[in-house]
Amino acid sequence: MRVLVVEDNGRLARLVADGLQRRGFSCDIAGCLSEADAAMDEAAYDAIVLDLGLPDGDGIDWLASRRQYRQMPPAIVQTARGALEDRVTGLDAGADDYVVKPVEIDELAARIRALLRRPGPRVQTVLETGALRFDTATRTARHGDRDIELSRREADLLELLLRRAGSVVRRETIEDALYNFSEPVTPNAVEAAISRLRRKLDDAGAGGALHTIRGVGYMLKDIAA
Repeated sequence: MRVLVVEDNGRLARLVADGLQRRGFSCDIAGCLSEADAAMDEAAYDAIVLDLGLPDGDGIDWLASRRQYRQMPPAIVQTARGALEDRVTGLDAGADDYVVKPVEIDELAARIRALLRRPGPRVQTVLETGALRFDTATRTARHGDRDIELSRREADLLELLLRRAGSVVRRETIEDALYNFSEPVTPNAVEAAISRLRRKLDDAGAGGALHTIRGVGYMLKDIAA
């Protein structure tokens, strides 16, 4: 799951992003609204953590405009503005949740997971094809009665492939989903991640589920238990 943290306090942004990454999210940071726009033009995000007092505008106005004219992922406002009027204004502008700084990172992560369980494009919390199952809330995978131990990146990869099971997922799409803008990506990073995931699926009895479509990408297919 990929999250965009929009926060002009660099130290706080890094603390939030690092904390979320330790809890299973991939995070990018935008220090202002123009950077947030550029990031959203480049990548698809599952959620946004949004400060309001930003150098190039107010997050409330930006959120309302984005909601009106473009598709937007769920957004959690994280701000020092704690008055009732501020909270009501933020929610009415299109925020899906509103938290007042300081907020514990465990609570923030839980609120993001709760947003992603709401009805909508991500309504399914358990993804499955055949005997292969992945719980998006707990980030755990099983094939039949066998648990599959996955790293954060392997879990993100399996989720992406399961959401598009039976369809080819292009290599570029995988790279965008797994690596944030600040991470160096080696030429064979995607292939290495696929190899590690395939090996773990094979060990769990799901051999043959993950297919390479040479020159295009990868596909996860339904197989018997």
